[in-house]
Amino acid sequence: MRKPDFTRRVAVTGLGIVSPIGSDVDTVWQHLVDGVSGLAHITYWDPSSYECQVSGEVHDFDPAAWMNFKEVRRTDKNVVLGVAAAKKALAHSGIEISAANRDEIGVVFGSGGGGSRLLMDNRHTWETKGARAVSPFFIANMLPDTASGQIAIETGIRGPNMCIVTACSTGTHNIGEAAELIRRGDVVAAVAGSTESPLHELIHIGFSNMRGMGTPRPGEPEQTISRPFDITRNGFVLGEGAGAMILEDLELAKARGATIYAEVTGFGSAADAWDLIQPVEKGDGVRRALLQALERYDVKPEWIDMINPHGTSTPLGDLREAEAFWAVFGDRTPEIPISATKSLTGHLMGAAGAVEAIFTVLSVHNQAVPGVPTFRDPDPEINLNIPRETVRREIRYAISDNVGLGGHNGAVIFKHYEGD
Repeated sequence: MRKPDFTRRVAVTGLGIVSPIGSDVDTVWQHLVDGVSGLAHITYWDPSSYECQVSGEVHDFDPAAWMNFKEVRRTDKNVVLGVAAAKKALAHSGIEISAANRDEIGVVFGSGGGGSRLLMDNRHTWETKGARAVSPFFIANMLPDTASGQIAIETGIRGPNMCIVTACSTGTHNIGEAAELIRRGDVVAAVAGSTESPLHELIHIGFSNMRGMGTPRPGEPEQTISRPFDITRNGFVLGEGAGAMILEDLELAKARGATIYAEVTGFGSAADAWDLIQPVEKGDGVRRALLQALERYDVKPEWIDMINPHGTSTPLGDLREAEAFWAVFGDRTPEIPISATKSLTGHLMGAAGAVEAIFTVLSVHNQAVPGVPTFRDPDPEINLNIPRETVRREIRYAISDNVGLGGHNGAVIFKHYEGD
């Protein structure tokens, strides 16, 4: 282990994703740029009895391509999605795990709900077939940290391994804390991210009864159901997926000739201490997480050129988040483009932070802000800069922030790498 040195810089050298808008980096970026929605009619169950009949499902995904068939049968889909994203990110980075480096690389990878579907499936088995039919493997495979453990097993990585669980900000916190591991010298690189597969009818019912799920504008296509910050917004759409990024000591990444997609230059975390569901007044928890991310490594608010927000499309949640932006960025707030990508993917719950962080890194790397095609009618109480189409512009620094049930707020800042 190296000695702590908080002047270390952290590079993003690999990206891996499985999402409703694609499962490779190039396809995902093109769909973001073109505003291609991944939202469609639910296929997991018959949704005809519910107001919200749309979800963001992962298609054209072969679990057996990423894990042994026997292991796939035993585990929850979130684990397979997470393993796939991690393996994709490692391949993208060019890092090869070996006996020489396996103890110096970490895994910081979470899930908001873990194997909730697996738990419910085994309960159904118990009720219909009896106790002896219940899988002896379901306990180990339903935990929120099953994905992080399986990633280590599949890749041979033996460094620090942990799973931070903060509901819908899980991915943000795992990426931020992975960067801190590198800065203080615990590891030279880390697989960071999160995964979720919450598309189960009972979960859909729960969020519907919570009045969290949205519906399209009257007479408009179901793809318009997620409309972050629009005055007609009325709820979110559930989605599934996973995102992983390889974070690495910048100097070591440069020495091996790695492609550097961005730098991690800030991380903040703060609690509302208010309510398990409703955000605190004025978005104060988001405000403090943003300020902490900016202040940690002396990033000035005026340097921020883009925000990928939590932006769930709920009436109160979007308002509180916008209030936090105004509190941090002041009169400059309407100048900062907002790329609210849940409009295309739905809400991936625990995976949202990681997938949206990848979107943010791609925006910084490609110097473009993906538009929000479902945004049409501005909310005067919010007054944010939300382009409907992709905008090509200079992005020096960009923020990805997320909010989790329970009042968990996180923010990560990515900087465009100039080759210095």
